Amino acid sequence: MWISIELALLVIASVIYCTWTRVSWTRVQPNQPERPPTPPSRPSSPRHLEGRESRRPTNSLSLDNTTTRRRDTGFVWMTVPKNYRNAQDDGILTGLLCGPLIAAALLYISLCKSVTDPPGDPLPAGWLVEAPMTLPGTPGAPALTPLQALVRARRYLVSQSTFCATLLLVHVCASWVTEARHRRKLVVPEGEVSSVPRKEGRRTYLYVLFTISVTLWILCVRIALKEMRLGIWQSMSYFEVVTSAMFFQFSLYISVRLAHRGFTFGELGLVAFGATILFMELVNLTIAKLSPMSTPYIKTVRLPTPLLIYQIALIPGSLLTGFLLSPLLYLSRHIAQRPVRRLRFPQEKQKHRRLLALGFYAGALLIVGGLIGLWTRWLLGARNPWLFVVFWVLEGKNKWTRPALLVYWALLISISVAGWTRQLARGRRFRQWNVRGSMHISGSAGGEGAGIPQSPRYGASFGQPGYGSTGAQQPPLAQQQQTASATGTNATTTATTVGGGGSPSLTPLDLSGSSAPPTPTGEGTGPLGLRLPNLPNLPDLPNGANLSNVATDLLDAADKHVPTLSVNARRKFFHALAVVMFVPGIAVDPAFTHLAFSAAFALFTFTEYVRYFALYPFGAAVHLFMNEFLDAKDGGTAILSHFYLLTGCANSVWFEGPSRLLQFTGTLVLGVGDALASIAGKRLGRHRWFAANPKTVEGSAAFVASVCACAWVLRAVGVVEHFSVARYAAVGALAAGLEAFSVQNDNLTLPLYMWAMLVFADVVE
Repeated sequence: MWISIELALLVIASVIYCTWTRVSWTRVQPNQPERPPTPPSRPSSPRHLEGRESRRPTNSLSLDNTTTRRRDTGFVWMTVPKNYRNAQDDGILTGLLCGPLIAAALLYISLCKSVTDPPGDPLPAGWLVEAPMTLPGTPGAPALTPLQALVRARRYLVSQSTFCATLLLVHVCASWVTEARHRRKLVVPEGEVSSVPRKEGRRTYLYVLFTISVTLWILCVRIALKEMRLGIWQSMSYFEVVTSAMFFQFSLYISVRLAHRGFTFGELGLVAFGATILFMELVNLTIAKLSPMSTPYIKTVRLPTPLLIYQIALIPGSLLTGFLLSPLLYLSRHIAQRPVRRLRFPQEKQKHRRLLALGFYAGALLIVGGLIGLWTRWLLGARNPWLFVVFWVLEGKNKWTRPALLVYWALLISISVAGWTRQLARGRRFRQWNVRGSMHISGSAGGEGAGIPQSPRYGASFGQPGYGSTGAQQPPLAQQQQTASATGTNATTTATTVGGGGSPSLTPLDLSGSSAPPTPTGEGTGPLGLRLPNLPNLPDLPNGANLSNVATDLLDAADKHVPTLSVNARRKFFHALAVVMFVPGIAVDPAFTHLAFSAAFALFTFTEYVRYFALYPFGAAVHLFMNEFLDAKDGGTAILSHFYLLTGCANSVWFEGPSRLLQFTGTLVLGVGDALASIAGKRLGRHRWFAANPKTVEGSAAFVASVCACAWVLRAVGVVEHFSVARYAAVGALAAGLEAFSVQNDNLTLPLYMWAMLVFADVVE
């Protein structure tokens, strides 16, 4: 009963807050002074933002900061609007209600299993993993079964979710009230608020004081609720109240400071809640291992199997590694960003970068192999965690099943990364080509044509000196001028002849221009719309070396087609890759895929360390690769889209639901539904949901149809259980509505929402 009361009170408080702020902030303030012009934004990332923005497609519906940043948006205490990703909705309802929705769905699953006769197995069917750990029980209380302990732990999870939502509501209300009192006293630039000081040190100091005050206040509330015999938050001990309150609030502030402009307010609250749950699972597992006789049950929201132990070691462990080595990371970023002329020892810059990178790599090995490895060994019962994984890989349905999955995943990743690296590198080489196939060559100190991209195999391209020859290159411009002076030839004419045009400083070279013989109609244009050179005009065509040059340049011209794909098309490629990778893994061995998802998240974390902090020697290469796939939602210092895509697909497996259909939810929603909705909406969309919304009815229909069709195919081939197609389609329609009307990141919120609604709808028969 008290669980329902907690959820109802949270919903009522959220509705009251949204109504109150929207009504209050719509009042026009008379005689309000004009704000000064927005100052230039400070550099917040080593990425070249100007170049990225110039390549990003513009959306006619997207507005700038000053118009889309509404005054009724919520903020964490001591943060300002420019700390958040620009969006027309701050996502307050997502931050407040999405966590409790997931917690209630998990509790509903456990309760359904416990009421059956006999009680169901808490482990999902077909999962090849050790049985969950149990405790002997406290004196005077019998030991609980894993299912009974799971039900109690998930009741605690619901209380934890409403507890964190209350803290979030306290922060946003405190920020709103404080800003309302200071709003008329000080005029600040756009992106700042008058109640927040400009100095970073003072902000942090005030935030720490506020966090301690809120923690003490909510502890007093918890004590008062107990004295009044009210069951709200009574499943949380005083230690858990203090620990989770401090960790949640510091997670909010640290996340918004490190991932500057990477989150909306709702996304920030949801991410901080997930981090708090993982941290409390770490704490409760450690406490249960330290004092098993005095602990009634293990408070983990998933079963305490080796999968959970490894997930905590990998995900919080990777974040802990970055925290412990943060001085080295900070220095590496500082040296990489700082100009050489402003360094104390400019000649030692590369040496210092190498030493810092070496220190980070060595420190990471020591932390992973030492601190994290010893903790994992202790929880596994003194078993070596590295050997345990090796032997567990050979314990699938067949000894070759899990190694085959590893080889399959490694092959797909290698081909995808290598292919995109090659195509993007060629795309950067051909960026100066215009759409017609002409290339503008800028003069430089090196002579005419110094800026011409050369063939990767033979050096010379169309129109360059030496193209079509068997090795004899034309002499440099300076040498030709000397020769011309000696023979009395006009040097200007010679220079013009070398450049292939009439100007020695800026010479347009058109592969199908007027200087070449006319091309017959229908000839010279390839199937990709490329204007190809007139082959009969090329010199010495019968020579074998010249034929190789022609083939090389034709391949180079064809390679230009792939990098010209839009950013949306490039990103949807990885959505399709997720389907090809994850569907076989979930179908064949979901337990092993559970561990693989955790390992992939840790790998992504270390990759972001390398990119963000410019660690030698991989930082620049990783940054250049990932920079080609960024869109408007990746405007922050940290790149989070690949994390969202991975966790969106993995959460359905990490939740350890009893149905195989539920485990495919994230992959189907993101890999199939979201990708096809985007493609159909852009190509076939004619009817927008409303004028200011870029989402179309056709895209939403494609989302529902594609997800339902894929789920039906999985049922037809016997991978998932029989389910109600009508209920599944209804839930898909609700998810499509969220995808169409929400401006939060779909990869984060959409799979969570659809998974929870599928649980409550009892889709599986």
